[in-house]
Amino acid sequence: MDRAELLGHLTREGGLLADAALEAGPDTRVAACPGWRIRDVLRHIGQVHRWATAFVAEGHTSPRAPGGAPDLDGDALVEWFREGHALLVTALATAPDDLECWTFLPAPTPLAFWTRRQAHETAVHRVDAESPLAPTVPTPLDPGFAADGIDELLRCFHVRARSRVRSEAARVLRVRATDTDDVWTVRISREPVRTTRTRAAEGDTVPADCELSGPAGTLQLTLWNRLPLDAVALTGDRAVARLWRETSAVVMS
Repeated sequence: MDRAELLGHLTREGGLLADAALEAGPDTRVAACPGWRIRDVLRHIGQVHRWATAFVAEGHTSPRAPGGAPDLDGDALVEWFREGHALLVTALATAPDDLECWTFLPAPTPLAFWTRRQAHETAVHRVDAESPLAPTVPTPLDPGFAADGIDELLRCFHVRARSRVRSEAARVLRVRATDTDDVWTVRISREPVRTTRTRAAEGDTVPADCELSGPAGTLQLTLWNRLPLDAVALTGDRAVARLWRETSAVVMS
């Protein structure tokens, strides 16, 4: 997806997140993140935004731990989040194309990486913030943006050695977006996941043990464990989908 488009999504998703946090209130529980309340979502994503901004704005070429969250709550915490989000958007919008800094997923350039990663990070946590308000119908994700998020998850995060998605017996999970014509074939084995992305018109050349299909936005949230498996159409061996559910939690960096 074009970097300018991703920056637009990052801007929109951050605004929606802040609005939802204000409406829900800081003490409201977030079902998709056990043990978290709205204040925890704000503190986490606010720290992540400032952490990412430091790499982009200061050009750090090695890993750095995120800074701490301030002792704020309520409206003041939401304002702190808004400030950090605005700093991130500005840093990404004004950084040079040839920016050199540390990254942790494959991408054409560091700037492309940070724009994409922060757009999707913010979108998923925006859904967390909205979940107490509308548990089954969050603000819809743009289909093309969601498809890009699925691609990042399947072809960037889970190709890493640290991914826990493993199976002694080889399994194939198919993920089919019904509103973008994208299909992902996820090969699960004792080694890191291997995923290919094709168009539905090209046909399925590899038999799948299990298939998940539905709108890209619903699929993305299901694969990130923000929606139940029943939110999408599931055919084949449900145990393969449960394997994903139980082992796919992402460890950052």
